[in-house]
Amino acid sequence: MSSPASHESLTTLERIEPKRALVSVSDKSGLLELASGLQAAGVEIVSTGSTAKTIREAGFDVTDVQQVTGFPESLDGRVKTLHPGVHAGILADRRIADHLRQLEELGIEPFELIVVNLYPFVETVASGADAPAIIEQIDIGGPALVRASAKNFANATIVTSPSDYTRVLDEISGGGVTLSTRRALAAAAFQHTSSYDQAVGAWFASHILEVEAAGATEPAAGSASDALPSSFTIEGDQLAVLRYGENSHQVAAVYGRVDGRGIAQAEQLHGKEMSYNNYVDADAALRAAFDHTSPAVAIIKHANPCGIAIAPEGLAPAEAIAEAHRRAHACDPVSAYGGVVAANREVSLEMAQTLAKIFTEVVIAPSFAPEALEALRAKKNVRLLQLPADPAPEEREVRQISGGFLVQSADRFEPSVSLIESWTLVAGAPAAGQTVEDLEFAWRACRAVKSNAILLAADGASVGVGMGQVNRVDSCHLAVSRAGERAAGSVAASDAFFPFADGLEVLLEAGVSAVVQPGGSIRDEEVIAAAEKAGVTMYFTGERHFFH
Repeated sequence: MSSPASHESLTTLERIEPKRALVSVSDKSGLLELASGLQAAGVEIVSTGSTAKTIREAGFDVTDVQQVTGFPESLDGRVKTLHPGVHAGILADRRIADHLRQLEELGIEPFELIVVNLYPFVETVASGADAPAIIEQIDIGGPALVRASAKNFANATIVTSPSDYTRVLDEISGGGVTLSTRRALAAAAFQHTSSYDQAVGAWFASHILEVEAAGATEPAAGSASDALPSSFTIEGDQLAVLRYGENSHQVAAVYGRVDGRGIAQAEQLHGKEMSYNNYVDADAALRAAFDHTSPAVAIIKHANPCGIAIAPEGLAPAEAIAEAHRRAHACDPVSAYGGVVAANREVSLEMAQTLAKIFTEVVIAPSFAPEALEALRAKKNVRLLQLPADPAPEEREVRQISGGFLVQSADRFEPSVSLIESWTLVAGAPAAGQTVEDLEFAWRACRAVKSNAILLAADGASVGVGMGQVNRVDSCHLAVSRAGERAAGSVAASDAFFPFADGLEVLLEAGVSAVVQPGGSIRDEEVIAAAEKAGVTMYFTGERHFFH
């Protein structure tokens, strides 16, 4: 038997002008324009099920696939194209005389163009459909068609995305689809089926297998369905090529998941193109602002907050978000210059009027009031991002390391949950009133600060932030120096325990009135004693919020 390697010596046609196309798509966008273009080029269209029905009802000629196979579509459409009459016509290498001879003996005509996109599995999962409905969206024939066509790119063109229809039609009218295009579309096709199979595999791993193991009809909360799978793949579609990466000599692009509802899917309403660093800071800002249920604004610089604040109760929505922004900006106006701003409510005209006076790189929000959008668009360079409806935080976080990557469940706060009820009072009198609110705000806010993190807060706003230092004492000094006189009477949150009393003593000397920290140091008693001596309230949370 000849080796496939012998095919390498065969001459591949630079252009192929299709005579026959197989079209079977779930996504019908652009389908009629494609059918019109193919008919005008004299290409015979063979199609399946609803695709054939749509083409025929629009007045275009179409041949049903069962006329090719001699076998009816069956099992509620589960079997349509899984037949030698289809796959031999796709896989035949027409550069090989024996393949042509076999096609003639079998009475099979080749397909030079295959247009297929797969069942909407990911979208069905995202819709909250039940398991039987999801399983019906596992495509079998579609991936087989795609892979067969991509393998035989020397003789056929595979198109999996409606965005490529115009390109292919243009090349057909220009004398045939080029080899470079066929290769590129084949690569995209393999990536398409790979991503699809990974989505199916991930769903089975996280839902079906655990349900069967438990003998239940639905996975229980907190069950093994929350565990990480034995294999983990990251897939996304390229959304844009960026001018450069973190530095000008690095290449970069942004990718998005089909089911993503975050910064990658935000709609840019105004401004220059987003940069790599803009995306990094925008994601950090989203993380910081959306940890709070009250109207909140976070200002980020180099992935760290230079101000986070919530609005006081009783304000009208438009004024509330504007006040949250004013408070956040007041924390560190110098660092806020050229920062990235995220709001967890609609940006109002009042907020926009304040923003317009400050050089800001990016503003992110669920929406912008029309008059606010008009005011901000007067600033030529500010980038305005509107989040997708119902933005969803990531359930898992991924970080690349050399040779692989790390995956963990996301560190998140439950919304509208009283935090202090789960804390342990270890020093001083129980907190009350505004002090409780400030401690809870500070504990939520410090999660967005790079470790070692110390955040000082008063009246629902950060007043000093110490971040990214190699020891906690330096972070305490930094937070206090940035707060200045505002440190007196503020509360402090530390993302991890104080290993010694020295860091806490820096805060106490500045006049901090209450502290929340995880506890767990072998010198906790020494730290508690320092708080007791100063008459300062201190709570242990029992958990930390490192953010590296």
